[in-house]
Amino acid sequence: MPTPRRVTRRPVLKSALAASAALPLSSTALSSEPASAHERPDGRLDVMSFNLRYASTAEPNSWAARRPVMRRLLRRERPHVLGTQEGLYRQLRDIEADLGPAYDWIGTGRAGGSRDEFMAVFHDTRRLVPVEYDHFWLSDTPDVIASNTWGNASIRMVTWVRFRDLHAGGREFCVLDTHLDNASQYARERAAALIAERVGGLARVVPVIVTGDFNVAARSDPVYDTMLGAGLLDTWDAATERGEAYGTFHGYLPLVPDGARIDWILVTPGATVHRASVSTFAVDGQFPSDHLPVLASLTL
Repeated sequence: MPTPRRVTRRPVLKSALAASAALPLSSTALSSEPASAHERPDGRLDVMSFNLRYASTAEPNSWAARRPVMRRLLRRERPHVLGTQEGLYRQLRDIEADLGPAYDWIGTGRAGGSRDEFMAVFHDTRRLVPVEYDHFWLSDTPDVIASNTWGNASIRMVTWVRFRDLHAGGREFCVLDTHLDNASQYARERAAALIAERVGGLARVVPVIVTGDFNVAARSDPVYDTMLGAGLLDTWDAATERGEAYGTFHGYLPLVPDGARIDWILVTPGATVHRASVSTFAVDGQFPSDHLPVLASLTL
């Protein structure tokens, strides 16, 4: 699968997980490992989901204006896992540079290669080792690159990565990152059913975390019901402690307390969710994106 990162130069092997879970995914084994784990004092795993808003030159919210704010936010939060949506290739390379050498990322453009938007997954290499990854498209032919059969306004896809956690004795888990369609409810419901099916297969082997922009409000849509019906927990509801609630899409307009939460972090049962929050970080009124990132601190 074309992934425009140096990871593509690592050896490629068949996926043992795909075979054991009976999933039609051709996965990739990654051979290089970082030297040491990046540890929180209590060993928690910090996860962020963030619709980056694709890079553009349109003012007043161009990527040039937003990038310094994005840099400050990500350097402050330093998540172990960052599932992103809408990032363009050069934008993702900017974020990689801003995060620094401890971070790497995996993804491919939804139209294939470096074209179009990515569902890129960043990770802290001091803590996590990617063992395998793959992509599938939200269509009737999920293994066909750029396929679109459900009336999506745009091509939609999932990037998934299986990680080994160096701090947790080498325990493995999977992250699936996605962005459902903004226009078609039918397409969103079909996409949720496909993702739920894939999660079910993976969850027989390892814990699973799902990050994404689902383009519907939590608790009030069949998409949400399908995801939770697959056995996933909403980290916002499962958290022992929560920050203030806001609508996660603001469009550079005033924030809405208790507004629609369309960006979610979901996890399979057995995880302890210590804290969930929505970040309202901005600098002099400039937000890093038209979405607010959501965060969860977990023990798997």
